[in-house]
Amino acid sequence: MNDRQSTSNPFLDLNYEPALESLGNDFFDRVQPAKFSPLTLRFRNDKLLPILGLDSEKFTDENFLDFCGHFQGRQSCLALRYHGHQFGQYNPYLGDGRGFLYGQVRGIDGQLYDFGTKGSGQTPHSHSKDGRLTLKGGLREVLAAEALHYAGVKTSRCLSLIETEALIREGETVRGAVMVRFSRSHLRFGTFERLDYYDRGDLIQKLLDHVIKYYYPHLWQQQDCYIRFYVELVERIAQLVAQWMAAGFCHGVLNTDNMSITGESFDYGPYAFIDTYNPYFTAAAFDRQGRYSYRNQPSVCRWNLAMLQRPLSAVIPISEMEAILETFPELYTKYYHQQMLHKLGFDRLPFLETEELIDLTLQLLFLTKISYHQFFRDLRLKFSRSWRDNPNFIWQDLEHLVSGEEIVILKRWCWLYHQLLLERSYQEINQIAQRLQNANPVVVLVEPEIETIWQAISEDDNWQPFIDLIKLVRV
Repeated sequence: MNDRQSTSNPFLDLNYEPALESLGNDFFDRVQPAKFSPLTLRFRNDKLLPILGLDSEKFTDENFLDFCGHFQGRQSCLALRYHGHQFGQYNPYLGDGRGFLYGQVRGIDGQLYDFGTKGSGQTPHSHSKDGRLTLKGGLREVLAAEALHYAGVKTSRCLSLIETEALIREGETVRGAVMVRFSRSHLRFGTFERLDYYDRGDLIQKLLDHVIKYYYPHLWQQQDCYIRFYVELVERIAQLVAQWMAAGFCHGVLNTDNMSITGESFDYGPYAFIDTYNPYFTAAAFDRQGRYSYRNQPSVCRWNLAMLQRPLSAVIPISEMEAILETFPELYTKYYHQQMLHKLGFDRLPFLETEELIDLTLQLLFLTKISYHQFFRDLRLKFSRSWRDNPNFIWQDLEHLVSGEEIVILKRWCWLYHQLLLERSYQEINQIAQRLQNANPVVVLVEPEIETIWQAISEDDNWQPFIDLIKLVRV
């Protein structure tokens, strides 16, 4: 790094830590980024800069292009090595094939963060692929990450999206991009699985020590830190998948290489937000058996945690991990109830009332095919103190949309909601209204909306709808 770069670009003045690099060459390959020209900045996430103690007003678009497109300031970058279970089958031919770890920095919260790329060119793990990213794929990840973050889901986010030269996909020329992801860690379940594949128990312990030291520091050097790490990871994953489910989000490809060791959501491919409540909805067209359907996400995440037990058994007794994983359904239910109660306006209710309200809500949504997100958005917008006074005021405008059995469920829902409101003071009613505001986004990225945004870009190079949507998502 030369003095001119340092003084002209605040990104290059950050105090980078060689945390993962210090593990040694068993965990990564050193790579050089592809050289792109021309570069066009399409998205810069100024909202992330304060996490690093940076002032967005001091950054120019050129700073982003130099850092996130030309990757100035690094002699080499790290393409991480990992394997994984993909659709239930073990695959030893994975690894960072179109991205790398640029660097790691501390936030003002004291936590370590990664700058990781996607679409930055070939690595030793690219095999026959070009290591590139389509502009549409990058756009979709920007949207997913921002939407999930503002819906309260623990997720990686995108620092930037830069358009690069075109590339070929399935015989067609499409617009290309390079993206920089901002996350807690790019270490995956599959990072451990690879070490087990090569029977490197020594490296598994080395990696586990690294993970606990940097990402679970409150456990570091405690006598039982290894098993407590697994306890906490199980709980983090249970909470994460509960957040997805309440947000109506279907990840699409929950392979073990797409599971972060910190319990953070990342690496979005063919994801989708459900429109109507359909437990069998599947986001990825190629998932013909529905392995990663919306309803299967909790069980798949539990299965992934079970697969992680094999490499971790080099350090942690497997019987202890199996006992801990038995708590996953209870943990998931606790967090899912918590998330759904907030979407319905309540902080806590007795268990039976919680189950009844959530079950009735899901029955109503399933039978009527009312939009999942519209239901909660309208609950946010139409909720009134008058609902406490008279159950007939609740969902008056829904009655003409339902018939038969649906009317019975709707009336049961309205009666139960009214009874719950009656038990609360007017001050608590105001708190319910505030919770509804906080838990239910006005805009959710159902697939037709994303396609409309992309159509404006692909046909007219009109980015204004994308800019407007990002602003609405952040409301």
